[in-house]
Amino acid sequence: MKIISILGIASISLSACFFAKTKTVAPATNIQDMSSIHSYSIPTLDESGTLNMADYAGKKIMIVNVASKCGYTPQYAQLQSLSEKYKDKLVIIGCPCNQFGGQEPGTAAEIETFCQKNFGVTFPLSQKLDVKGSNQSSLYQWLTNKEKNGALDADVSWNFCKFLLDEEGKMIGFFPSSVKPDDEKITSLL
Repeated sequence: MKIISILGIASISLSACFFAKTKTVAPATNIQDMSSIHSYSIPTLDESGTLNMADYAGKKIMIVNVASKCGYTPQYAQLQSLSEKYKDKLVIIGCPCNQFGGQEPGTAAEIETFCQKNFGVTFPLSQKLDVKGSNQSSLYQWLTNKEKNGALDADVSWNFCKFLLDEEGKMIGFFPSSVKPDDEKITSLL
């Protein structure tokens, strides 16, 4: 019975990912009217520092909710590859999240060790964040709400959803879990 329940949940979750839609934004005609992510900051994974989005002005930013025990976890390798390939014009920020199937249960130290040991991750990681619900982080409130980001509404339906922002901190697009980080839909925007 438990196996059937787990399989049912997994298929529902994967269905949500496959049916989630990629959203890209047409270039704004009046950029001053759009909000910028550069006014936000989040604690680093070990909470000893802060990831200030303003520090990344002049580069594109990709923000991804990540998890260590997810079917999409191998995307860490593609994220790291993109981070290295486009290091002069892109910063990737991984935001661990335990809201989807409890797939990020580890401590900050365990997450860091896992990411470095298994995927050689060198891009910044934040502390665990809620990406939806009543405790949704202010960063994700901005990312998912058109009234705040000036571009689109997005539903973070599973781990490894990707938000892409331009050099001025304006929203470019949203890509669900099923769109791999190195997909042309993303790389064509870099």
